Amino acid sequence: MLKLALPKGRMQDNVSALLGEAGIRLSAGSRVYRPQVSMAGIEAKLLKPQSIVEMLYAGSRDVGFAGADWVAELCGPTDCELVSLLDTGLDPVRIVAAAPTELLEGGHLPKRHLRVASEYSRLTQTWIKSRGLDATFVRSYGATEVYPPDDADCIVDNTSSGATLVANGLNILDELMRSSTRLYANPRALEVREKRETIERLVMLLQSVLEARRRVMLEVNVSAEALEALCAALPCMREPTISPLHGNAGFAVKAAVPRDELARIVPELKARGGTDIVVSALSQIVP
Repeated sequence: MLKLALPKGRMQDNVSALLGEAGIRLSAGSRVYRPQVSMAGIEAKLLKPQSIVEMLYAGSRDVGFAGADWVAELCGPTDCELVSLLDTGLDPVRIVAAAPTELLEGGHLPKRHLRVASEYSRLTQTWIKSRGLDATFVRSYGATEVYPPDDADCIVDNTSSGATLVANGLNILDELMRSSTRLYANPRALEVREKRETIERLVMLLQSVLEARRRVMLEVNVSAEALEALCAALPCMREPTISPLHGNAGFAVKAAVPRDELARIVPELKARGGTDIVVSALSQIVP
């Protein structure tokens, strides 16, 4: 049985939605921390993201979703070798150093002893050393942005938009890393054939949803004369699917195209003789 750790809290909804779109249903029941998983061979447990990293390292969980920031914080570059299986791209954040505007001298930290507050001990102290700062680390337990200027001179924290930092009068000075929700495994789980096969199926299903989210199905009709010119403008995964229209009236062309290129693709196809263009959503794509 594969032991899966699911994040509880901010990351929970996005991970649950991803699993659901992959056809993997979670049923909480009365034991809300141990949801039932519809995919055979998996048992799940809800944990805080920081705890997931620790449980993966200890081997009590085989695979789990966690932020790359907490893997870097709790494991470091060499302390534990968790295997990154899949970057979901969900919950993207930057880990940054920030300080009040009035503290800065020419846009830089002053040359004096500083107090740097953060939940990230390892990352912060590594940053302090790499920048050659004379600084003391101050551990925070959430709401780190309120520490300056009374309880710290600057902070290291995660941010998605930076709006909270700006609202608290803080300027971003440096970026330590970028993070997102990823699926990690204890390497020993991959050595067990049954667990490795279940992990590979899980990754394939999740990847199929992530790929489908990036693409849409585009269908377009075109005359025989304009077929090749139209296909040349159509970005495909491999080659488009082409079917003859009734009465030899031309061809129907179908392809899964990048969603973020639609604004360019649709007018271009129209200009190359495409008609009856239809765009529809995709649920899963398995290459």
